[in-house]
Amino acid sequence: REAFVFFVNEANPKDGLTSEEIRTIYSGGVRNWKEMGGDDAAIIAFQRPENSGSQTVMRRFMGDAVMEPPLRDRYVGGMGGIVERTSSYRNAPSAIGYSFRFFLTGMGSRPRIKTLAVDGVSPTPETIRSGEYPHVVSLYAVTLKDNPNPAVTPFLEWMRGEQGQELVERVGYVRLE
Repeated sequence: REAFVFFVNEANPKDGLTSEEIRTIYSGGVRNWKEMGGDDAAIIAFQRPENSGSQTVMRRFMGDAVMEPPLRDRYVGGMGGIVERTSSYRNAPSAIGYSFRFFLTGMGSRPRIKTLAVDGVSPTPETIRSGEYPHVVSLYAVTLKDNPNPAVTPFLEWMRGEQGQELVERVGYVRLE
């Protein structure tokens, strides 16, 4: 399983937001953390490129709310870039970004960021596995039913087994129950 997560600089006092608050931030309806119960600081909302997987999911997350076009310096091309920019942009703890959890946990260190609870639920392996965290997707291994390769079935069984699930977890995804 995988989760779409939102994160802020670790110095930001906010630990969570509602989905509606996030939509309001990214639609430009709120520009200061003080309006969200945080410090009196401008919200620096980073976005990803239009054809990236995370931007596609973010657009779906926004629903009918229209995303405000980002300022040029708040548009981040690389997936690792959004994490880095959120953690250290102009030494301001007021940035927010989004990504898939894998890019925070499976691709090295998490420089000075923290994931936010959404709608009161933190994106932990347990809440992602159970589906309690509101923005979870399942990942699948897919093969053709008539695939003649004799290694396919044993491989899929291995992936569902303890070793395969340990590997899934080690690379940053959430194992099956």
